[in-house]
Amino acid sequence: MQTLVLLALVGFAAQLVDGALGMAYGVTSTTLLLAIGANPAAASASVHLAEIGTTLASGASHWRFGNVDWKVVLRIGIPGAIGAFLGATVLSSLSTDAAKPLMAGILLALGAYLLVRFTFRALPKVDSAKPLRTRFLAPVGLIGGFLDATGGGGWGPVGTPALLASGRIEPRKVIGSIDTSEFLVSVAASIGFFIGLGAEGFDLGWVLALLVGGVLAAPLAAWLVRKLPPRLLGSLVGGLIVFTNARTILITVEASPLVTNSVLIAIVVIWAAAVAFAVRTLRNDRRLEAEAATSDADASEADSVTDAAATASSDGTASADQRLVAENAGGTGPDPR
Repeated sequence: MQTLVLLALVGFAAQLVDGALGMAYGVTSTTLLLAIGANPAAASASVHLAEIGTTLASGASHWRFGNVDWKVVLRIGIPGAIGAFLGATVLSSLSTDAAKPLMAGILLALGAYLLVRFTFRALPKVDSAKPLRTRFLAPVGLIGGFLDATGGGGWGPVGTPALLASGRIEPRKVIGSIDTSEFLVSVAASIGFFIGLGAEGFDLGWVLALLVGGVLAAPLAAWLVRKLPPRLLGSLVGGLIVFTNARTILITVEASPLVTNSVLIAIVVIWAAAVAFAVRTLRNDRRLEAEAATSDADASEADSVTDAAATASSDGTASADQRLVAENAGGTGPDPR
């Protein structure tokens, strides 16, 4: 019972992060299942079955808050489903331990790029005139789906940075679209695991616990993503990718606890400094925007005063002219006496 309660809490926390940042549900949940003794295929199978419900709830919440681009969902989700089915089929019979360091290295590089770009560089303006094309989205979806099924997580870490780096879609819609399209990935992966492992490959207790926690967190996460500024969001996402995949690499190469802890602590310190820099930059930008708005308001008020004075002056001149006309008219008329 304690394990199920813990899994429900993990499902809540994982979905809160996943719904707000577009990743980490599978990674977090699968890591815990492996820690309690599940084999990789059963862990990934159970997580993906739970994700059918959590991604459905998350997608509905993101849709309600206007965070979903349905064209992107279909163009990346369908190839993602194909990749997930293939990945589940492969994992059902093969080990992917040899591929983990390579996968993690690629994801770490993407995370580092994202962290630097969104923390220390001006954010790219979204160019909606250049929509994301299928020839870009399809390979991203195929690779992301395959990694997601074989590694127990990977859809968000692959799809989110790729779409954010494109600069052609708002960050909140990147996260909403990735979370929504993950429903297709989860369904396809679950079908693949069912074919490869059978019903015994799923632990329904784990699935239910993860599902309950994830569904409860989905609406809160969809609301949170609308409140997080893009610069801060990019810093958080990038740091999370770097930390997660650095840990995977260190564990895979069997680094000593001292080396592992030292590297991870260093990453956390750098990540915290990057987030602090992003927050400071955001505050400075908001201060400049407020000052600009105040200056515009003052200028508008000054223009209104000038216009009013000019109107009053014009009215006064007109009145004086009217009095002069009246006096002249009176002087030329007959003597009232």
